[in-house]
Order: sequence, then C-alpha cells, then structure tokens
Amino acid sequence: MPSSTPSPSAVPDAAPLTARQAERRRRILRAATALAARGGYEAVQMREVAEGAQVALGTLYRYFPSKVHLLVAVMLEQLQGLQEHIRRHPPTEDEPALRVADTLTRAFHALQREPLLAEAMVRALSFADRSVGTEVDQVSGATGQLILDAIGQSGPPSESQRAAVRVIEHTWHSALVSWLSGRSSIAEVRADLHTAARLLSLP
Repeated sequence: MPSSTPSPSAVPDAAPLTARQAERRRRILRAATALAARGGYEAVQMREVAEGAQVALGTLYRYFPSKVHLLVAVMLEQLQGLQEHIRRHPPTEDEPALRVADTLTRAFHALQREPLLAEAMVRALSFADRSVGTEVDQVSGATGQLILDAIGQSGPPSESQRAAVRVIEHTWHSALVSWLSGRSSIAEVRADLHTAARLLSLP
C-alpha cells in the first residue's frame, strides 16, 4: 500500500500557532478532507494536499510529518465539529445510557454520510504508531468527551463511569470498523451502541 514518506526534518510545532499559521493549517485539513471524501485513504497524497491547500510540500510536512498524522488530525477536527453540534442540539432522553446511545448513533450517521472519508480516517488510526500517540490520544479524548457530554452530569465521572466510557468508546470504534468492512449492518451498529451504553446503568 503506498504511503507518504515524512521529511527527516519534520517536527510537529509545539508552540501556539499564529493566526496565519492556523489558517494555513485549516486549509491543509480542508484539502485533505476533500481528497479523502472523494477517494478514501489512497486518494490522500501529500503532494496533492499541498497543492490543494496552496502550501509548499515542505511546509505541509512541518505541520503533519506523514499522511497518518494528517488524517488523524482530520478525524479530530470532525469529532470536534460533532461535539459542537451535539452541544447545540443535546439529546433529550431521560436516562444517561439512552443519551449516550443517541449521541453515538448521531455521530455514526454523520460519518456514514461520507463513507470514504470515514474509511480514510479509520485506516489512519489503525496504521498509527507511537509517533502519532499524542494525536491518537486527542481523538480518544474527543470521543470520550462526546460520551461524557451525553451523560450530562455536573461533577467528574466516577471510576466505574470512566471504565464504562472506555468500553463504549472501544465499541464505537469497533462498530465503525466492522460497518466499513461490510461485516455489520447499520442496524447491528445501532444495537451494539445501545448495548454498550447500558454499561452506564450498571452499579
């Protein structure tokens, strides 16, 4: 499978981005998202991303050392957009488990609308090694925050809730992979999400 080779000098920026840098980063993410939505993982080639974002290839590598880094960042951006949408339109069910199931089902449907983009992001997560650990942790944190927001409690979660959130997060990711590979139907994904969410009701 072809992959992009990072520049040896590529080091992710640790300092806060300036407004100009942030705009450049947004253009890169938009270009990568558009390519992935049209052709999936293989369609995201770093040179084409740079051309679409109107940046030099070396500049792109300074922001994202590899295609995997880039697509994991795209997934984080997608999850953050979902967070904002769900915060504006929160689930209304009485039980936390039902609110979580509704939230994750809505998140799944959002990804379902762009299956090639979803495939590209999930493949990037699957290929991620330790060099992408920080970015993968951010994706995991964003997914967990979606679940915690759906629970809707004011205080910090208990240890049992944290454990349930981790299992629910793993179930959501596995269900997405299973659906993308054609092993699960949409109805089965919904059933799995509702089953996992019931863990929040256990003592």
